[in-house]
Amino acid sequence: MPENALNFQPELIGETLVLRPLKADDFDGLYAAGSDPAVWAGHPARERYKPDLFRQYFDAQLASKGTLVFIDRATGKLIGCSRYYLAPDQPQAVSIGFTFLNNAYWGGATNFEIKRLMLDHAFKSVNDVWFHIDPANIRSQKATAKLGATHAYDAVLDISGSPVNWMCFRLTRDAWARVKSAEGH
Repeated sequence: MPENALNFQPELIGETLVLRPLKADDFDGLYAAGSDPAVWAGHPARERYKPDLFRQYFDAQLASKGTLVFIDRATGKLIGCSRYYLAPDQPQAVSIGFTFLNNAYWGGATNFEIKRLMLDHAFKSVNDVWFHIDPANIRSQKATAKLGATHAYDAVLDISGSPVNWMCFRLTRDAWARVKSAEGH
């Protein structure tokens, strides 16, 4: 990481969302957001809606000290989370992943607002942001490409406890600026 190291647990405030660090007492609210099987249907962890599997995910995110929860400002409800982390193959950059969003918020501006807040924060400290996506997760691949990220390579990496295949997408600060400009942000 560069000298002006990234704060992995900021509070980020957007037009419709607040992103803040995950807390131990967020389990019930976050599980409510992720308890629908449809949330995980296109995800490699398709059964994460089950309480015991979600608990493992939650505990790992809490222990990471890099996870932010998404709060709908209109309702105050938790609607998902994402995490900053350092990938084993890109320690000079930051990665964003381990993301889920309640399916009621798919297909609108919510995902872009989440990524805008997280990416703008990250690009204050780094020149590149990386996304590691399961090869079967087409929805995440498409969403990441819309952000301006490009598929750089495939790798077997231990990001979440065991080595698995990942598609590695790179987003540069300049590519992100172009996407934001085109979106009018």
